[in-house]
Amino acid sequence: MGGPSVRRLVLGPLSGLGLAVAAVICVLDQIHKLWMLDTFDIAARQPVELTPFLEMVLVWNRGISYGLFQQDTDLGQWFLVAFKVVAVIVLMIWLARTQTRLGACAIGLIIGGAIGNAIDRVAYGAVADFFHFHVGNFSWYVFNIADIGIVAGVALLLYEALLGTGRPGDAARA
Repeated sequence: MGGPSVRRLVLGPLSGLGLAVAAVICVLDQIHKLWMLDTFDIAARQPVELTPFLEMVLVWNRGISYGLFQQDTDLGQWFLVAFKVVAVIVLMIWLARTQTRLGACAIGLIIGGAIGNAIDRVAYGAVADFFHFHVGNFSWYVFNIADIGIVAGVALLLYEALLGTGRPGDAARA
């Protein structure tokens, strides 16, 4: 009876929504990547101009966001995978405690994107990015669907934090 207490992660009422969003983003990301790499063969066909400001290319990102902290060794890549695992665990705890649908969706977008990119690291040793926006001399970073999920999730969390949700005690009343 006197054993150590174990704290369990109890999923909140909105966790299912967040997990569903995470699953959708991760699956869409992986389907798109497999199609671009195997069926469409973007490596042999690039660049593919879609509009005057958007093209599809293949860039292997061995770093984190925006190509920072490039890791060319197996140890470095596994460090980035471990970092993603820790990030997803922290996000799952946050998801379990979220009180709003917007927050659950936002965290789900980030989790799904993080898992999608982590799958690439394990499968390929790098993250496959495809979308390249450019206007004149300005060129945006190349990104993928997982990255879109992460950025959208962060934007929604910022929106919720800054403008609130109309619930008692949130930023809308401050």
